Amino acid sequence: MSDTPSFPEKEDIIQFIRYAGTPVKKRDIVKGFGIKGDDRRFLKAILKELEDEGTIVRKLGNEYSIPDRLPSVSVLEVSEIDIDGDVFARPVEWDEEVLGAEPRIEIMPAKKGGTAFAVKDRILTRLTYVSPRLYEGRVIKKLDADRGKVMGMVKYVKNYFVLVPVNKKAKHEFDIPTTELHGAEDGDLVVGEIMPSKGLKTKRARVKEVLGKEGDPKIISLIALHEAGLRSEFPEKVFKECEGLKVPELGKREDLRDIPLVTIDGSDARDFDDAVYAEPDNNPENEGGFNIIVAIADVSYYVRFGSALDEEAYKRGNSTYFPDRVLPMLPEALSNDLCSLRPHEDRAAMVAHMTIDKYGQLKKFKIKRALIRSAARLIYEQVQAAKDGAPDDVTASLMEQVINPLYAAFAILDKARQKRGALDLDLPERRIVINDDGDMVGVEKRLRLDAHKLIEEFMILANVAAALALEKKCAPCVYRVHDNPSTDKLDSAKDFVQAFGLSLPSGGVSKPIQINNLLKKAQELPYSHLISEVILRCQSQAIYDPVNIGHFGLALSHYAHFTSPIRRYSDLLVHRSLVKAYGLGQGSLDQEELVTLEERCEHISTTERSSAQAERNSVDRFTASYLSSHIGAEFQGTINGVTRFGLFVTLEENGADGLIPIRSLPNDFYVHDEQQHALIGRRSGKLYRLGARLSVRIKEADGFTGSTI
Repeated sequence: MSDTPSFPEKEDIIQFIRYAGTPVKKRDIVKGFGIKGDDRRFLKAILKELEDEGTIVRKLGNEYSIPDRLPSVSVLEVSEIDIDGDVFARPVEWDEEVLGAEPRIEIMPAKKGGTAFAVKDRILTRLTYVSPRLYEGRVIKKLDADRGKVMGMVKYVKNYFVLVPVNKKAKHEFDIPTTELHGAEDGDLVVGEIMPSKGLKTKRARVKEVLGKEGDPKIISLIALHEAGLRSEFPEKVFKECEGLKVPELGKREDLRDIPLVTIDGSDARDFDDAVYAEPDNNPENEGGFNIIVAIADVSYYVRFGSALDEEAYKRGNSTYFPDRVLPMLPEALSNDLCSLRPHEDRAAMVAHMTIDKYGQLKKFKIKRALIRSAARLIYEQVQAAKDGAPDDVTASLMEQVINPLYAAFAILDKARQKRGALDLDLPERRIVINDDGDMVGVEKRLRLDAHKLIEEFMILANVAAALALEKKCAPCVYRVHDNPSTDKLDSAKDFVQAFGLSLPSGGVSKPIQINNLLKKAQELPYSHLISEVILRCQSQAIYDPVNIGHFGLALSHYAHFTSPIRRYSDLLVHRSLVKAYGLGQGSLDQEELVTLEERCEHISTTERSSAQAERNSVDRFTASYLSSHIGAEFQGTINGVTRFGLFVTLEENGADGLIPIRSLPNDFYVHDEQQHALIGRRSGKLYRLGARLSVRIKEADGFTGSTI
């Protein structure tokens, strides 16, 4: 471009056109800025660039004007969510001095299950012009906040540095100029920023943050949490708010410190947020019934709406659990101390008092704030051993008053669960075993003891009571809803189970007991777990919603999450609503929370999905890292997926999932038969079918990307 100092900048040209008030010809711009000679050619290029951007519009006769309307599809930034829950946005690029006042853009509510937004979120939006500087927008999709960033490993290759992305779907690597390493070295895990590479043959990136070193097992979870955009550190202001917090005085709380409530958790649990107690009901009109108490840490007393603690908890939405660490929703001062129901220490609690009859029906309930003192911290295996006749020094003294009544009440609830037909899938859980160095050393099958089921049934009962308690007061509730499976998905599953001589009801499924009948028959087959997996895939996703449609999987008409406010924000909202509805003191639901409840439900449903994906990715990477030291080893596996490009196989020993590319199958031309869920050799007729067992040899395993072949 000319060195003429008077040559106008883009902004100058835009302002000139705007303030002319009428369409401007190119010659007017030339004359207005005194542009001469070859600079006219540069002016033409700038005008073309502004036109391509949509900043100006060229009309017939080479006349230019500022468009009076935004493009019909625009990238916006959420600028405001008002007290009524209405969402407003602004154009991402907008210069008020040049373009005038920003237009006001109201984002129209999405249909049920739409994405929740927060201020600063970027959204691709279809705009409808209403009037000058007023638009309505309908969101096409929420854009990745980290768009333009890439996580990967720095590698030194042939005298230059490259960034190898952790995402196994990435199509290319990035060159890193030596001036953009910013202290990163060969083998470092980093977050990079993609640099402009127009006109260059290679993609480029600069290092923005160094996360860890290659070979450090801790980076596996780091990759997963950064990949999912999870928050690894708490802001300093959150820690400051924790200072000075303490257990409240009894005051108007119910005093339950003499009731022998106990916590029952896993051996590796560090926080104990629920305690239980049961005793036979002495009311002669309820013979065979039980009184049950479920005490939950009173998080709403400590975490108040609008505080830094609350804002951070809401952003996280829930805790995230990796094989080697926990990313908590609340800092340890709460999750592992004040809100952990430690034995023999006073703790604030929200308590559900419930009475069931001999058939497991909930007859009475009330929700109170209380002060409790847990009698013992027990673990599942310890409680089960005591029930099976081998009590230890701790459980021996608790058998008569605590453990036996708990199991008696559980037996009633378990029978009621079976009668109502809650979904019963055969899906054994596995636990990644991590040593003191942070390395995966194997996989264990999680035991499913009656002690586990006991706590599960007590928690379900309390969740039902919380939902009913709020409904009784016509108070807002965050329901945990689970819709019926879609007919389309069931039709696909129907084709699969028919191959095993099983059948699903035609015309859809309205009750989980209809599926349970199929699963019961499947238990006699060696592929029972696979059939359960296929049935699981056709289920709707459980979400949070202020509108109740019931919970299909649990076969319950009313269900909320009340029992884990330490690790789920949904439960905290339920606690606050209960506090407000029953006048239980401070920490109640705020008016702003009430009017934005639908958006909050969408947000915490989204954070839950993000955490679940991060947890799965972390397990995949730990498993692949473990298998990388077993290259060439043979394992037994089961085909869990069939595609036109190969087979997905789950290894029986450790639950690892891997891909057998079609090119690795015995020499033949294989055809994908969708009806049979199989690859069939055209010449040999050899069939690789979903559910079949086979021996596989590990050829490649990459803990960095989590892929196994």
